[in-house]
Order: sequence, then structure tokens, then C-alpha cells
Amino acid sequence: MNEDLKRKNKRSNLIILIIGILVVVGIIAGFGIHNHRVASQAAAEKYARTHFNPNVKIDGVKVGKLTVAKATAKVNKKAKNHVQLRNEKLVYSYNTTAPTIDEAETEALFKKQQTKTPSDQAYNFTTKNLATAKKKLNALKKAELTYKINGKSYQLKAKDLLNDVSYRDGKYQFGDTSKLTEKLNQIDKEVSTLHKSYKFTVPTGNKVKGKTITVKNKTWGWGVYVKKARRLILQAFADGKTTFDGADAIYGLGYSTYAHGYGKSNHEIGNTYAVVSLKKQEVWLVRKGKLAAHLDDVVTGTMEGSKGDQTPRGVWYIHYKESPSILRGTNDDGSSYASPVKYWMPFTLSGCGFHDASWRTDWSKKAYLRGGSHGCVNVKPSEIRKVWNNISKNEPVIIYE
Repeated sequence: MNEDLKRKNKRSNLIILIIGILVVVGIIAGFGIHNHRVASQAAAEKYARTHFNPNVKIDGVKVGKLTVAKATAKVNKKAKNHVQLRNEKLVYSYNTTAPTIDEAETEALFKKQQTKTPSDQAYNFTTKNLATAKKKLNALKKAELTYKINGKSYQLKAKDLLNDVSYRDGKYQFGDTSKLTEKLNQIDKEVSTLHKSYKFTVPTGNKVKGKTITVKNKTWGWGVYVKKARRLILQAFADGKTTFDGADAIYGLGYSTYAHGYGKSNHEIGNTYAVVSLKKQEVWLVRKGKLAAHLDDVVTGTMEGSKGDQTPRGVWYIHYKESPSILRGTNDDGSSYASPVKYWMPFTLSGCGFHDASWRTDWSKKAYLRGGSHGCVNVKPSEIRKVWNNISKNEPVIIYE
């Protein structure tokens, strides 16, 4: 009996010992697991403080598990960092001419995604430059400009006219502008008054409004200065403007390349001008709509012989006024001449103008047929002051048959 009890006690003690050992082992194992978990968490937190979380992209480049420095290098090497507006669409590409991102911007993006431990949350970041470029180009796609010129309006849409635009370093960079150039050339053909013919009423006798003739602009008039207009319109698009005054980009011909006649009344001649009739050998000077002077005994260029001596028909303008002056040129026989005059008012680049002719003795109505000038309008010395006093620089001169 005692032996059975002793054996039973031994078994109980053994079981208690085993249980105790298991408890101790469990406690030790628990401490070990806990310490491992704590150590692992500490390591993960330490890693997360210096590395991007796994599912992070910058400009489409995976930077998960990279440091700020390595992420910066990778993005600069692989990112599609350049966006262009091409045929109404945004097209992305890699541009090696400039870095995509610097470490400061990468660091800022790193802080936005940082967690204590690595997270599986996905982030798709866009760099500041690319985001700005995208915003600016999308705005440009919608841009419209009303081009106003001489009472006409044309709608210019950026998406239709600009095929290759990028945005970098705070400004638009325009590539192919051929469609805009083509449009401006088209407008120029429609509105330009250079070399255009039209009806105009010239004086007869002492009447300002005499008979209506057809005249053709030569150097008088204006056209669209396409190169300047293109530059200004691109700037207007870039600045977000909605209207453009075409008068800011027009040009003229002759001695001065400034436009002549733009916005004036009376077929853009205005109400102050000179008129020369070749057949009648007369000159009329109109100022502010009234006849200021009428000369009926001038002599124009010789009609018979060299065509270079004929006074050119068309609408020109006074280049400048000079007193006194010396007229130089070549005679038909090849000899040179130098003729002093008191008053000189040229209206062509070839050397035609109004001037006194003290050497002339034949002032008859038919003098110009065979013995006229080299193309100038000769005026009697006694009458030249009438011309000088009633004509000004840049005023139109109408010469007709």
C-alpha cells in the first residue's frame, strides 16, 4: 500500500515538474518570440525611415524599397519627364537635357508616403515640373484668341494651329508653328491693301470730287507682318489673352516699312493727299478734304523713249522733304547728271518725286511726250512753294493716266 502511494506521488511530482518545465520553456519561448517580434518591428521601422514603401511610383518609375538618393537617381534616369502637346494630345517622353527631380523634391514625396512600417498602399506621384507642364498644356488646348484687324475678326484656336508645344522652366516652348503661319498668310491675302486695285474719286478742275477712276496701291497700303504677328500671337496664347489687335503687326513698303493708310477713311487714303494726272499734266493737293492747290502746268516723265523715264502710275507716298537738294542720276545716253533744286519731295525708291526745275523752258501740255523728266514731276520755280507747303511726309500720292 505504501509502495503504491509512493509510486503515485512520484508520478504526480514528475508531472508537476514536467508541467513546470513546460511553463518555464513556454515563458522563455514567449519572451523570445516577443523579443524577436520587437526586434523585427524595430528593424522594419528603421528601414521605413530610410526607404520608400514597396508600392510607390514617381512619374511612373517604381521606387519602392529605395532610399531617397537611389530613388532620385532612378527617376532621373528612367522617368518620362517631358510632355508635349501634339495634335491635341499630351505625349510623354524622356528628355535627358534636364533632371526630372532633385533630392529635396524626392524627400518631400518620401515624407508623404512614409509609415512606421512598410505599407502596401500604392502611391503614384508626379513631379512638380511635370504636373505644372500638364496643367499648362491642358489649358493651352482650350485657348482661343480673337484676331481683330481692320474691322474683321478671325477665331484662332490653339489646338488647331499649334502642333508641337512643351512647357519647361516656367514658359511655353513652341515647336512646329507652320499651321499658324499658314493661317496668318491666308489672313494677309484677305486683308492686305498692298498692290490692291479699287475705285477712287479724283479732282477735276477745282472740284475735289470729280471723276471716279481705278487706282492701284504700289507702296501705299499695308499687309500683315506675319513673322511679328506669329510671335505676338504665341505670346498672347501663353499669357492667356483672348483678343489680339492685328494693327500691332502690320508693315508697309517703300522708303519706310511702316504701314500706310491703316484705319483711314476714303478707301484708306484719308482726306489729305496729292493727285497727278499724266494726260492733263495737272496736280491737285487736297488737305482735310479741301482743295489747297491746283497746278495745271507741270511736266512729268517722258512718255516716248525709255520706259524708265515714265512717271510710274499707282498710289505712292512722300518719303521725306529736303531743301535744298541735289538730284543725281543717269541720262539716256549714259552720262551722269547732278541737278541742284530748292525743294525735293520723293515718292518712289527709284528717285521720282516733286521738285522745282529751273532749267526747264518748255512747260507746254505736250512737253512730257518727248521732252519730259526722268520720271519726276517738274514744277515751276514760281509754284513749287504751293507744293512744299501743302504736302507732308508719308502722305499718299495718286498718279493716274
